[in-house]
Amino acid sequence: MFYESIGAGRPIVFLPGWGGNNGETQAAHEPVFVGRSGWRRIYIDPPGTNHRPGDPSITDQDGMLDAIADTITEAVGSDQYAVAGTSAGGLHARGLIKRDPARVLGLLLRVPGVIADRTARTLPTDDYLRRTPSYSAASQTKQDLYYDPAEQSADLDFLARIQGDPKTYALTEDPAVLFERPTLIVTGRQDTMTGYADAWGLIDDYPTATYAVLDQEDHDLPVRRPALYHALVADWLDRMEAS
Repeated sequence: MFYESIGAGRPIVFLPGWGGNNGETQAAHEPVFVGRSGWRRIYIDPPGTNHRPGDPSITDQDGMLDAIADTITEAVGSDQYAVAGTSAGGLHARGLIKRDPARVLGLLLRVPGVIADRTARTLPTDDYLRRTPSYSAASQTKQDLYYDPAEQSADLDFLARIQGDPKTYALTEDPAVLFERPTLIVTGRQDTMTGYADAWGLIDDYPTATYAVLDQEDHDLPVRRPALYHALVADWLDRMEAS
């Protein structure tokens, strides 16, 4: 697996959504670190992404999580680290904490995937999403720069075999575990992919969590108000530094 490391200090591991690579997660988070030192950002490309074929021995999310955990060990050794997961990366982040909660400094979940079976998710409508010209342009730019290239460079057959069955797309063991360190959960009010309601069901697992549902944001969050998202992430960093 490939990963890119930026900066120095306490490690933060960023995990992208399903089929995504480090490009979008890096663009979404690096602005927070402008003028802010003390954090080493590690952006991971999971198996089957960014021009790397999937490993045929990986047949489910447990195998994906094993590969991600091995890459984190390669990158940080036995050091503690914070973890930030987007969409399906949120499931992987929670799975890492389930395995070893004492090793993780803090957790960020952005539009997290909570329920593997899409038909069982509680999803809102996007009828109230205002698709203004500026919003549509920003959304299209994100599509052109990150999502389309990620799809074109992914091993889609490998990824589809895992995603196609809720049994293999979910972790075998429920990742729920009490985690008392700084946590941030950010969801989109008009996110029709993973929604916001299912993520609220996680809140009791994270007694020090900030939970935000942002109006006028969908699964591509942040598009309309990146400054608000960056402020929430900066507050999460502040809380980890204080603890």
